[in-house]
Amino acid sequence: MIWASYLLAALALVLAWPVPIALSRAKWPARSPFSAMVLWQAIALAGGLSMIGSMLTWGLEPLGNNLIGALVNLWGILINRQPATTLGLVHVFALSAALLLSAHLVFTLLLTYYRIRRGRRRHRDMLTLLSSPSDTRPATLVINHPVPVAYCLPGGARSVTVLSDGLLEMLSDDELSAVLIHEKAHLAQHHHLLLWAFAAWRAALPWLPTSQLAQQSVNELIEMLADDEALHTVQPETLIRAVAIVGTGGAAPAESLAAAEIRSAPLLGSPDEQEKLGTAHRLSRLLTPLPPLPAWQRAAVLILSGLLLAVPTTLLIAPGIV
Repeated sequence: MIWASYLLAALALVLAWPVPIALSRAKWPARSPFSAMVLWQAIALAGGLSMIGSMLTWGLEPLGNNLIGALVNLWGILINRQPATTLGLVHVFALSAALLLSAHLVFTLLLTYYRIRRGRRRHRDMLTLLSSPSDTRPATLVINHPVPVAYCLPGGARSVTVLSDGLLEMLSDDELSAVLIHEKAHLAQHHHLLLWAFAAWRAALPWLPTSQLAQQSVNELIEMLADDEALHTVQPETLIRAVAIVGTGGAAPAESLAAAEIRSAPLLGSPDEQEKLGTAHRLSRLLTPLPPLPAWQRAAVLILSGLLLAVPTTLLIAPGIV
């Protein structure tokens, strides 16, 4: 298993630095946001698995030639008090590091979920006091605010879309329809779950380029996916005007169509500068649309994503491979 630990460490290093930087600078994700989203998830999962797996296989190397056998022997040492003469200090350190990193990732994921739920609950309580139900649109609340604001607040059957008076006054019926379709797409496609996962990843490893670049890119990709859903119903120029009004708000601070959902729960959302940059990227994509990625290229990205998950898994559990 010693070579497996080396290969896993090399894969973790590649997925932690050059790969996320290259993907964040690539132009093709705007042509296929879904494929890019899948690839980002695969990079994050494979990177975490490789980091933990490299330390685990290194620590277990003296106990067996494969993961299952080594874990059985480790169980015998811990439970049956069998002698552990083959385990050196460096192996114990590696096993402890793998255990601590795994616990840290799981704990941060659960802690982020708790904070999100608490933030949404408080936000919903505030909306109960400060908003009124729309007379014409179900599951829609209207707040008295001059700045054009539109966002969704997930909550299962209690999910709502929130609009401001300023938005209703500035948008035409078609533009408002584009905004509503966009926000409903966020809810229907469960984008809040992706935001939760990548926010937890960044909170757990804030120094890792993968976590930072992934969250920024995913924030933009979910907006593109919702834009594409709106384009099935409204004309591109209608959506462009809606994005420009909501995204810039004249002299008001920038508000992306889903940014308030991030702010309502402390998801470590992007600062205003990144939101403005994201809005600019969306408008550029809508104003000068590129052809969709060919089917074979989308398939290649999905296959690559599957391989990214399969390689560390195989190195971990397949006996006799390495």
